[in-house]
Amino acid sequence: MDRGVRNFSIIAHIDHGKSTLADRLIQHGGLVPDRQFRDQILDSLDIERERGITIKSQTVNLAYRSRAGGTFELNLIDTPGHVDFSYEVSRALASCEGVLLVVDASQGVQAQTLANLYLAMEHDLAVIPVINKIDLPSADIDSTRLQIERDLGLDPDDAVHVSAKAGIGIDDLLEAIVARIPPPKGAQDDPLKALVFDAHYDPFRGAVVSCRVVDGVLRPGDTLRMMSTGAAFRVEEVGAFRIQRVARPELQAGDVGYVIAGMKTVADTRIGDTITLADRPAAEPLHGFKLMKPVVFSSLYPVLSEDYEALSDALEKYRLNDASLVYQKDSSVALGQGFRCGFLGLLHLEIVQERLEREFNQSLVLTAPSVEYHFTLNDGTVVRVDNPADYPDPSRIAKAEEPYIHATIWTPDRYMGAVMKICLERRAENPTYHCPLPGRLEMHFDVPLGEVVYDFYDRLKTVTQGYGSFDYELTDFRVSDLVRLDILVNGERVDALSMIVHREKARMRGLHACERLKDEIPRHQFKIPIQGAIGGTIIARETIPPFRKDVTAKCYGGDATRKRKLLERQKEGKKRMKMVGAVEIPQSAFVAVLKTDED
Repeated sequence: MDRGVRNFSIIAHIDHGKSTLADRLIQHGGLVPDRQFRDQILDSLDIERERGITIKSQTVNLAYRSRAGGTFELNLIDTPGHVDFSYEVSRALASCEGVLLVVDASQGVQAQTLANLYLAMEHDLAVIPVINKIDLPSADIDSTRLQIERDLGLDPDDAVHVSAKAGIGIDDLLEAIVARIPPPKGAQDDPLKALVFDAHYDPFRGAVVSCRVVDGVLRPGDTLRMMSTGAAFRVEEVGAFRIQRVARPELQAGDVGYVIAGMKTVADTRIGDTITLADRPAAEPLHGFKLMKPVVFSSLYPVLSEDYEALSDALEKYRLNDASLVYQKDSSVALGQGFRCGFLGLLHLEIVQERLEREFNQSLVLTAPSVEYHFTLNDGTVVRVDNPADYPDPSRIAKAEEPYIHATIWTPDRYMGAVMKICLERRAENPTYHCPLPGRLEMHFDVPLGEVVYDFYDRLKTVTQGYGSFDYELTDFRVSDLVRLDILVNGERVDALSMIVHREKARMRGLHACERLKDEIPRHQFKIPIQGAIGGTIIARETIPPFRKDVTAKCYGGDATRKRKLLERQKEGKKRMKMVGAVEIPQSAFVAVLKTDED
């Protein structure tokens, strides 16, 4: 029976107007008075609003009265659009019956549009194509319709034409949602099954879990069980999101809402997990659950060593809201005590760093991002290494493997040469390309993930003047010639600057680090060599000259041996100072090594 519930999500390439369209739907539903309304209302974090991206999934429940007179309850599940959060997107889509696929009328179909469509098809969802920004002077609706048919394989006549900014076509869109997205299936009499697709932390109530009830009914007072961990909690409150939380007496099969059950942290809830009742459990969980695995690793250190405790507290509080961040204690001779952290990708790393600096007032130094490498030793054991400090003894390594990704790059065809160049510089393999549209180029490469985490995305945006877009998926591990590059300052290894690199790239990276350090480390009274080394072999060197007093100034005339004697004595003093003198490396030097020449 159709209870008038429709669950849908909006998916789109970055900047195609997803959050703006959500704003218009919320305004149409009258959830927020006009005087309190602000743009990107679902993006609650400052960083989301500034960068114009969605980081956390959000849900909102809208009431709608159709033209035929029926009343409907529409649950909009807003999802992140960035590749780092693709697992969260897939769980949010598993909670829906349909999606609005938004395409920008001025830019057409892009890389993420296609990737998102495939995700929606995997979940067997109804797809409503939406052509947005039809009021722009550069909008080319006919070309966009052609792309929807040719690239996406959807009927262009089904596309709804809207302008989210101007509010054009929103009524037609809501009618299409009611008519073309199927009502949820699910039996209320079956044992409870609910899919967790997000959770956030409330300082007064603990973790607030966003879930979609697939079968059964959930009421306050029930004892629920998380199927992946077996943990049991007593339900305090259930309800719907109408910008604020609104409590309800129950959540039935097909409903999307929240559950508060005295969970202390977001780590007690796992995205993709199944909730069931302790006294009447479901036979098996909903499929598709997997533990989030970090792919990029970096160490965080406080700028001042006395801030270590404050950083520890900040990470603990941050973890309440973001369970995908993993960290453990780490220490470095150069930087002191810190934490080794694992991230879902580079954007996730940037967001964690920025939120720690803003919301918790932390001043941080990050080491170069690294990925997980696999080393097979002579005795057959496989060691997983994500920190250069754990690099095994080279004489014991039988083979080394590094992770590869399959990268898809969309760019205007005039930038083909520049994009090819930066990809080949990063050891890209198996290049294939085709032109889905006149003037647009789709390129595919297999690239080592370690080459991408360094500065690839920034370089791509630079050489394509912002038009290039990039999407990737992890594929496999491949055998590679990997070495550990150490940076020595005055003969001492600086552990925070070590990195695992491909042998071909070692000299270039070593030279770059030495040049940067030469500019940043202040001159001392003695000569300071800065060297890049692989094991005992020096592959790069720069020298910081010493301050030098003119000790021969007072010798005017007389025997030349007087001058030589003074210079020899100065030389001895410098040598002695070099043996006992310590080189102070400023914090800015660690940041400078991470920056590329283009910065």
